[in-house]
Amino acid sequence: MWLIMRKKIVILGSTGSIGQQTLEVIRKYSNEFEVVGLSGWENTTFLKEQISFFKPKIAVVKNEYIAEKLKKDLNKLNDIKILWGTDGLIKMSILEEADIIVVAIIGIASLIPTFEAVKRGKNIALASKEAMVVAGELLIKEAKLRNANILPIDSEHSAILQCLKNEQKDSIEKIILTASGGALYNLTETALKNVSIEDALNHPTWKMGKKVTIDSATLMNKGLEVIEAKWFFNIPANKIEIVIHPQSYVHSMVQFIDGTILAQIGEHDMRIPIQYALFYPNRTISNFPRLELTKIGQLTFKKVNFDKFPCIKLAYRALELGGTMPAVLNGANEIAVNAFLNSKISFSVIPIIIQNTMKEHKPKYNPNINDILDADYWAREKALNFCINLKNSNK
Repeated sequence: MWLIMRKKIVILGSTGSIGQQTLEVIRKYSNEFEVVGLSGWENTTFLKEQISFFKPKIAVVKNEYIAEKLKKDLNKLNDIKILWGTDGLIKMSILEEADIIVVAIIGIASLIPTFEAVKRGKNIALASKEAMVVAGELLIKEAKLRNANILPIDSEHSAILQCLKNEQKDSIEKIILTASGGALYNLTETALKNVSIEDALNHPTWKMGKKVTIDSATLMNKGLEVIEAKWFFNIPANKIEIVIHPQSYVHSMVQFIDGTILAQIGEHDMRIPIQYALFYPNRTISNFPRLELTKIGQLTFKKVNFDKFPCIKLAYRALELGGTMPAVLNGANEIAVNAFLNSKISFSVIPIIIQNTMKEHKPKYNPNINDILDADYWAREKALNFCINLKNSNK
């Protein structure tokens, strides 16, 4: 009898939306995958349930206090090792037996564990935009050196990956990233100045976390995806186009030099790109809902209004300037979005905070990981000061 070796999976951010959906896929294919590591940071309720079901060797939480409490709650599972903090995430991400590291941590916290995993030659399924946005060049260079794969989990880059399969790079004319337009695309510039938090969080097609939903509303999400696409597929920015596609069924497209356009079309279901990344380069049967084209009726595409949504221009500019500027863009954006979600600034001020922060930064080129982290810290401090000064001036 042949012994089937299951792929061993570590999930950084297992209690978030992507993490939970990844575990849902793994649960359906338990004969193919074994979970060896999970991290839940502060969400121990979900994490305990996941540990009880999947029985990983390691789990990581935010700090020692939470770790000790979790150990007591899991007294029947003495075999599991509970770690905490960034060091814990790193130790889990470089676990010797792990075959795939799924990175689903929100924010810059994903960078160090991802980088350390790549340095050990681990294959990465990347859902966290920030790591590739701020350190794409560094990660791709290291991945090539270590013969590691970094595969995208998000629907747009998974779509591009599928469209480019077995294609020659010199046959690509351009990549076309589709954007839903978010909750606010049809509003006037005047109306955008008075947008409420609830309005901005009311995404028409996708259910996501608050930060990503606001990024979708400002279209910064798509700007960050332009930067990701540049590094994932080694394509210059002038060959990456964004189009508004409100229905969100066409996840992205590639146009080739003969005029052909290949598009990946499917339901609004993140489990599809997750499964593709886990089984890559193969496909396998799924019972996910099928898209019925006749029920859709029509697919529409519109040009982006860059003047109304300047965050996209800022992302292209950060990519053009290069070096540490994408890290500054990302850090300033996170601060500005958080300020909006906490009613400290208005929606229309988000790009102003980012632009002002970028204007004061002199990018460092060929940065190492510490340079990138320093730029991120600098950007957050600078953007926070802009937010505070703006609030005080409006009193």
